[in-house]
Amino acid sequence: MFKKILSNLTFWVLLAITCGVLVGHFYPATGVAMQPLGKYFIDIIKLFINPIIFLTIVTGICGMDSLKRVGRVGGKALLYFEIITTLALLIGIVVAHFIQPGYGVDTSGVGATDLSKYKGDVSVSWMQFFKENITIQVLLCSILIGILLSKAPNKDKVLKPIYLASKYVFRALHWVMKAAPIGAFGGMAFTIGKYGVATLVPLAKLMLCVYITMAVFILLVLGSLLKFYKISLLAFLNYIKNELLIVLGTSSSEAALPSLMEKLEHMGCHKSVVGLVVPTGYSFNLDGTSIYLSMAVLFLAQVFQIDLSVQQMLMIVGVLMVTSKGAAGVTGSGFVILASTLSAVKVIPVEGLALLLGVDRFMSEARAITNFIGNGVATIFISCNEKLFDRGRMFKAFHIHAQPKHVHVKTEAPLTKQQEQVISSESAS
Repeated sequence: MFKKILSNLTFWVLLAITCGVLVGHFYPATGVAMQPLGKYFIDIIKLFINPIIFLTIVTGICGMDSLKRVGRVGGKALLYFEIITTLALLIGIVVAHFIQPGYGVDTSGVGATDLSKYKGDVSVSWMQFFKENITIQVLLCSILIGILLSKAPNKDKVLKPIYLASKYVFRALHWVMKAAPIGAFGGMAFTIGKYGVATLVPLAKLMLCVYITMAVFILLVLGSLLKFYKISLLAFLNYIKNELLIVLGTSSSEAALPSLMEKLEHMGCHKSVVGLVVPTGYSFNLDGTSIYLSMAVLFLAQVFQIDLSVQQMLMIVGVLMVTSKGAAGVTGSGFVILASTLSAVKVIPVEGLALLLGVDRFMSEARAITNFIGNGVATIFISCNEKLFDRGRMFKAFHIHAQPKHVHVKTEAPLTKQQEQVISSESAS
């Protein structure tokens, strides 16, 4: 039993997070010095993101029975993202409006912080978005190459080395993920050491509001989407618990993105859906970010005792629907998005952002986890909707040996022999 615990990645990541909190709290300077551990881990993981996106999309499209389906999956994904993120924005607005976390907050610290890097020209440029967002560029190139290869007369010959490359890329990823506890320790030690738990006290109401709202959104909204296809949200969360802990420790969904793509495929989602939905969702399906941004704007309005009309609230939602996506991939995007929204609304002082600087890092963990779960649920939902989901593999992945009698388990869109062989070799490794 003890040996099994010691070989469990979840145990080591949890231990690392706990140690990171203790080091950051009792030895702040040492905690801050641990930043490179978390940063370098994320940087290494980032190296895998684009190759995995490319390999997954190309092999997925070539394994599709129809190119029309590829376009349909992409269209459904974008429609899904717009509906769910808009719902997230509205939920954030409603909760902040009724709970009013901003009333009574001391504004004496406003103006003492340099916010020049967040001000100025904060307008959203879609051209800049596509130029700076390498993930979107790789996604578009992969789709194009996948379509061309799917029409090639000898595509099986061409795909053989691509499947082989996929096998070794995922094998390398598994080795890197063994260092996840080190990255989680570095990230958490730095956060606690630099910002300290004491910074949470003045804005504890906002923090609590954001965390509870995101938890309710995950359980009710995302849970209902999975329940529609008779899939347990809790079973899915248990399945990706290692990835969730890594995101918590590093405050970055990028740290577990490649691993999520692999796990979604292993639990029955078709390669092409995983390849199309997850990378696109990384830029366009930011549920947690949407909730936080809408709540932060209303929080600042309440701090400065500004009564927003219904028309102004709707305008905030409209602006956020654009800015929350257009600024993805930009350094300091959270504050860039807030600054651009406040500038567009022209009612709330941009200087109010100083109030959020101390707690933003702590709330980024909630944002990252919600975004991460949201993209996983989106992939499963669209896979089921397109009948490209293998329930047999899901039960196997969730370790549910005794399937309920009332649930009809149907295997949809089975993988090719070649794909099954690759996945088997990956699992064995």
